[in-house]
Amino acid sequence: MNLFKIKILENICYTELVYGRINKKLKTNFTKSEIEEMIFAVLEKTDVKYYPKIGKNFYVSNTEHNIKITVNSNTYRIITVDRINKKL
Repeated sequence: MNLFKIKILENICYTELVYGRINKKLKTNFTKSEIEEMIFAVLEKTDVKYYPKIGKNFYVSNTEHNIKITVNSNTYRIITVDRINKKL
């Protein structure tokens, strides 16, 4: 496992506003703990080659779950989660 992936998993954190943002973008109604469990599981399962760092953020893409997780590279705070648009 790559060092930055380990750091993200060990230090992941959330703001109060991000929970609502995640539910809105994913069109879900998960509780805080459900969101945290889902995000951790996806980050843990995703291969490090899908953890590109662009600027100050990591953009973790997981096609199995069809989501992209944006993580601040300094604070390891979840910024947002987006659905990946599947190309036909």
